[in-house]
Amino acid sequence: MPEKSSVFDMIGPVMIGPSSSHTAGVVRIGRVANRIFGGTPGSCLITFYNSFARTYEGHGSDRAILAGLMDFKTDDPRIKEAIAIAKDSKIEFKFKSIANASTFHPNTVKIETKDAKNASTVVGESRGGGVIRIKEINGFDCNFTASSHTLIVEAEDKPGSIAFISSVISRDECNIATMTVSRKGRNDVACQVIEMDSGIKPITLEYLKQLNWVHDALYIPDIDN
Repeated sequence: MPEKSSVFDMIGPVMIGPSSSHTAGVVRIGRVANRIFGGTPGSCLITFYNSFARTYEGHGSDRAILAGLMDFKTDDPRIKEAIAIAKDSKIEFKFKSIANASTFHPNTVKIETKDAKNASTVVGESRGGGVIRIKEINGFDCNFTASSHTLIVEAEDKPGSIAFISSVISRDECNIATMTVSRKGRNDVACQVIEMDSGIKPITLEYLKQLNWVHDALYIPDIDN
């Protein structure tokens, strides 16, 4: 069944730049990568695929992704100067293009971020009107838009773990909208991505993090806030 369109899809977001796909959507993917990494990275490798690979410079996607990684919003006037700002901030960045990746959406970007202590990889799609879909985090398949409150839990693939985490967040009266579970192998590490109608309390996130079978837990509010 095709995805339904919203008014947001049709009129697009408030933004800086000529194209909602090439600028606003890319900024939002960059902001997700910023949250996954835990802040602005010291260095990053950014790979543009397919249509993006051919147009990212002319349409400003290079500036947009750096702006998102520095946590600028889609209507921030600094987006136009994001490359210069990133250089002034001593962020090391490199762009790469792959024009014929048949398994990827036409507007796909991969962001590999790292510093002395941390590293992360995010693959996202810009689907038009500023709408995005995050397809991969650190090697795990996922499928979320970042337009809802999102909880990401990387944990051991234990029986009952999904039900347990669902019961924990239900105590915050969180209604689950969607859930995606990806694992690297049976009884290996799994990643749960849970989109919710409302956010969880900080104490709930800390409780999940301290469970001995949970490797990491991350909460991302609506990416536009």
